[in-house]
Amino acid sequence: MEAAAAKLIGAGLAAIGVIGAGIGIGNIFAAFISSVARNPAAAESVTAMTWIGFALVEAIALYALVVALLLLFVF
Repeated sequence: MEAAAAKLIGAGLAAIGVIGAGIGIGNIFAAFISSVARNPAAAESVTAMTWIGFALVEAIALYALVVALLLLFVF
């Protein structure tokens, strides 16, 4: 296998992490909407934890993107 083909395959596999992050973000906000619909009074306390969870999941997506770009352009 050529090095260029291996780089493209590796970058594609590294980008799979972005799919998981998209699923995670969907689950976070689905749970947030569900919890606020059940108890609107707790919306303020749940909102902060929702944004923290969103930031952590989005960071994993950024790490996957960085790895994919490193594989494409550095190695």
